[in-house]
Amino acid sequence: MVKVKDIVARFEEFAPQQIAEKNDPIGLQLGSLEHEVKKMMVTLDVRPEVVEEAIEAGVDFIFAHHPAMFVPVKHFDLADPQNQMYAMLIKHDITVYAAHTNLDNANGGMNDWLAEALNIEETKPLLPPKAEIWYKLAVFVPEEHATVLRQALAKAGAGHLGDYTACSYSVSGTGRFRPKEGATPYLGEVGQVSKVAEEKVEVVFPAKIKAKVLQAMQAVHPYEEIAFDLYQVEGLGQGTGMGRVGKLSTPMTVNEYVAFCKQVLGLQGLRLVAKDPTRVVERVAVLGGSGAKFYPFALKAQADVYVTGDVSYHTAHDMYESGLAVIDPGHHFEAICKPHLKQLFTHWNEQNAWQIEVISSKLNTDPFTFI
Repeated sequence: MVKVKDIVARFEEFAPQQIAEKNDPIGLQLGSLEHEVKKMMVTLDVRPEVVEEAIEAGVDFIFAHHPAMFVPVKHFDLADPQNQMYAMLIKHDITVYAAHTNLDNANGGMNDWLAEALNIEETKPLLPPKAEIWYKLAVFVPEEHATVLRQALAKAGAGHLGDYTACSYSVSGTGRFRPKEGATPYLGEVGQVSKVAEEKVEVVFPAKIKAKVLQAMQAVHPYEEIAFDLYQVEGLGQGTGMGRVGKLSTPMTVNEYVAFCKQVLGLQGLRLVAKDPTRVVERVAVLGGSGAKFYPFALKAQADVYVTGDVSYHTAHDMYESGLAVIDPGHHFEAICKPHLKQLFTHWNEQNAWQIEVISSKLNTDPFTFI
């Protein structure tokens, strides 16, 4: 039996909540992490028509990029279509989870998918990357159990550094303890001080797998009370950041690149801000969703074109005067996430033998129409 929490735990190894932007309402939106999943659907938005689609398809779990609840519900008045949607989800026992800016920031996530589609190569984060949080675990174990412990920690993903796995460090020493009345010690006698030959095993790992590593330690450690140290360390892991910037695989003019974007993103139209549409494009920045306010970072990165959605009138004037060409395909161009998310969850489904069905919403939830 696979539960929502199992699927979420695997996803958050890929895009942990810690890398989301501050105050972003990500995570469980409605339902229960303990809910059993037999069929899940990935979608960009959670809208009434998407919920109807999920109900008709017999879906247990909706995984969305955009949170269903950007604004908290103050009055559950069913005259409100949004509240009606929540009621339908509850009635049909459908759990909803959202991964927003953590998916945007994740390495191999939303902005990398966009960069790949838009032929942007040799990319790096557009905004200053944030350091990934890593921990060091130092755990004390009887010498005869040290090998089993190291193997369990490695299997959980601890000690993975670059091209090396199962990295650890050990030092031998003597452990001392006196079991109190009521204790059931693995070694020693109640009321007597015991001396045990122990190893101190040290491993490092990213914060996103902390729970898995600690569970692995607890599962194989023989002691009733485990002595260990856990603390953050610096200088390890990869940074994560919003947006991407890199070089175009084949230089072309702004007008040619606009036509290319319309084609690969399947758009009827888009908006262009450009003083010189005949200018040759060699370096491109992209940021999924509403990234207009970040255009100074595209200028600093010496991008010729910045692709992002929801550009406002006055900001567009500032962009125009700066000389930066800006392509606004609309916020909905993030719908590119649907096939990628389906591929990810299908892979994890097979890898973990979940035996669930993974489908993608077939609806276009873009509220805008070009006429």
